[in-house]
Order: sequence, then C-alpha cells, then structure tokens
Amino acid sequence: MTKEMLGIDIGGSGIKGAPVDLSDGSFVQERYRVATPRPAKPKAVAKVVAEVVRHFGWDGPVGVTYPGVVVDGVTMSAANVAKQWIGLDAASLLADATGREVTLLNDADAAGLAEMRLGRGRGRGGTVLLLTLGTGIGSALFTEGVLVPNTEFGHIEIDGEDAELRASAKARDEEELGWAEWAGRLSTYMARLEALLSPSLIIVSGGVSKRSERFLPLIEGVRAEIVAARLVNHAGIVGAAMAAADAQKAARRKR
Repeated sequence: MTKEMLGIDIGGSGIKGAPVDLSDGSFVQERYRVATPRPAKPKAVAKVVAEVVRHFGWDGPVGVTYPGVVVDGVTMSAANVAKQWIGLDAASLLADATGREVTLLNDADAAGLAEMRLGRGRGRGGTVLLLTLGTGIGSALFTEGVLVPNTEFGHIEIDGEDAELRASAKARDEEELGWAEWAGRLSTYMARLEALLSPSLIIVSGGVSKRSERFLPLIEGVRAEIVAARLVNHAGIVGAAMAAADAQKAARRKR
C-alpha cells in the first residue's frame, strides 16, 4: 500500500510541492516553492513542475492541482493563468515534462478531498462547501462525502462582478481592505452560496485561513457553521497526493 505520494499545487502566485504521508497529511520533506511564471503559459509552468519533481528526486506518480476546471486531464478554463491552457491536454503535457505519471485535478477539489478525509470535513454528512481564498476563490462541493467536481463558485456574479474580484484574499490585499470590510464582502458572498446550496458546513482554506480569527467571527447572515481548514494552505498539496494515490489504486484494480 502506498504510504507516500508527491503532491504539487499550481497557484496564481506560486507552485509548491512536497511528498505527503498519506496517513495523516504531514509533509515528509519541507515544502518547496517556486514563483509561478509570468505569464503563466503551459510550457513555462510545466518546466517549473518538473523542477519541483527533480528537487525531491521523485520517481513515482505525481498529483498536480490546477486553478481551474479539469475534465479527464484537459484544462477547460483559465481565470488566473494564460488562456493557452483552455482545451489543453495538460495532464499529458505535465507527464511529458516530468517523465512521471500525472493525475491532474482542480485545486479547490484537491483541498476539499484533503479536508474531508483528514481535516474539518471528516465524518461530516450532508452538504459541505470548501472555499479557498487566495489569488482567486476556489470551491469544492461535497454531498454525503462525494465530490461534485469543478464547481468554480468563485465566478458567480455579485453586484455585477465575479465574486473573486471582490472577496478573494488578493482583492483584500490590493484594495487594502480592513478585516471588517473584507468580512462584509465575504458575508454577502457566503450568504448567496448558502441560498443556492444550503450547506451545513463551510470550510475556509488558503493561506489567509491561518488568520481566520481575524475575519471568521465577523461574518454575518450565514446560518451554516464556518470553520478554518485544519490543513490550512497545505490542503491542495495533500489532496493532490491523495488523488494520485487514488488513481494508482484504481489502475491496480483494473489489472
């Protein structure tokens, strides 16, 4: 049984990875991070992903996240990376660049998988929503523990704009919003999602969740329980590693 797997998280500002102990989500080695290329074109990003693989001397399968819709290894959207990703067989591109078998999935879906298995969503039934607050807003939706992939709720319209343009961590930084003002925007956003989905639990992930005590208590008008992710901004890497391990198990069952 696979005990360790390499997970790599492609983000809008950084590409980071680490070998993951699948039993508890801990990193076997210190996380390695490289700035995301500008512009974030496919070949340039693939080169960095290959660098991360080489850094760890990894010779097995790899799980990789992508900040957008992924269907059977093909990237179908590109909100925070170059448009050349749209319609690209990105799993094959990354496999060629790394020389490794690659499992590719949406970044928020990966974070959600990790939190549902090892974090704040563990053992929770009903509808659970995870939101990653970073360069954009990613989302992962679970019903009775089953993932509904590629929801991309960061792009619902709030006051005539993509929600992530108003309520992401990047928007808070760029507009120099205070915690209370930003929490107000998050309240509006989460209330809209609650009206659509009726989740019993909302998990907030991303780097800013390390400071959850500054803004989560200020969110109003939302009935669902709102908690910070246990794995914080490591959830994407952990979930990517889990997805690769799942793919490996599925392949073995077919033999």
